[in-house]
Amino acid sequence: MRRMRCYQVNEFGGSIEPAEIELPPLRGAQVRLRVIAAGLCHSDVHICEGHYDLGGGRKITFADRIKFPRVLGHEVSGEIVELGPEARGVAIGDVCLVCSWIGCGECEQCAQGLENLCLKPQFVGVNRDGGFAEFVDVPHPDYLIDLKGLDPVAAAPMVCSGLTTYSALKKFGPLAGRRPVVIIGAGGLGLIAIAIARMLDAAGVVVVELDAAKRQAALDAGALAAIAPGDGATDGIRQAVGGSVWAVLDLVGSGATAQLAVDVLDKTGKLVVVGLFGGAVELPVPMLPLKVLTIQGSYTGSPAELRDFVALAHAKGLPSAPLDRRPLSAAPVALRDLKEGRVVGRVILQP
Repeated sequence: MRRMRCYQVNEFGGSIEPAEIELPPLRGAQVRLRVIAAGLCHSDVHICEGHYDLGGGRKITFADRIKFPRVLGHEVSGEIVELGPEARGVAIGDVCLVCSWIGCGECEQCAQGLENLCLKPQFVGVNRDGGFAEFVDVPHPDYLIDLKGLDPVAAAPMVCSGLTTYSALKKFGPLAGRRPVVIIGAGGLGLIAIAIARMLDAAGVVVVELDAAKRQAALDAGALAAIAPGDGATDGIRQAVGGSVWAVLDLVGSGATAQLAVDVLDKTGKLVVVGLFGGAVELPVPMLPLKVLTIQGSYTGSPAELRDFVALAHAKGLPSAPLDRRPLSAAPVALRDLKEGRVVGRVILQP
């Protein structure tokens, strides 16, 4: 039986370790791809840690959702190399994105096409083996999107960091003709969000970021301004926006960043929270009706949104963001660099 190299997590609290595992024969409509690129995401750090921090000593554990060993990697592009006996609509040699957001197909969320919100998910690189490997298996061709000439390495982050910010920005409604959007965080998501906001015809983006190097990266990526949080930040944000603040996208998701967003938003403002850093926020309830605030969470995006996003990339080009390309063998070091904040942009692993 054929074997492949991969990197997998074997226990919570650890890192990812090299392994060589057998490739089972394909069944039904399964499709096997040779991995071309796999993006590294902060969710991979959370999976290795085994929890999300809710603040106040509370945590959401992955113990009942992640089975070991597990090959991580949910931002994957690849070339089809093998088809199951019932696979239709794709061909060997096709270069595709893998839509990792695979649901159970039976719950209410899946019935609405919101497989990314499925209560019993089968996400690639989370609940099933992913792309930190030489090959990845997908259960059905429906979860493959033909790239049709788009660069598969630069396109890989579209599956999560790109889709996540695309879906979140769409939740504000039309961006054209309005004041700039405020984005908190200039990590991998923040830098790609600047490009996607431009694709969606936003007037611009004002970034709030603690790290000076990442503030500079945001300016290099086209942000109108990059502001450090702290004393005077709210005034600086309003000045950079040019008036009232109507939209804040929080890509950090800490108690401090959510509090800043609530403080800076003006009447009818909207906060969309994506980040999962952790913590809690103390919110005076009367501020909700007095400001007519909307606070909404956003968790990646649906398969349909990913297809729309790829279509937008065909029309306007791939969203540009710094890419740190590394060999698959660098996966453990890359994961540690990401956890410790040493990554600017997005790390892409290539077998």
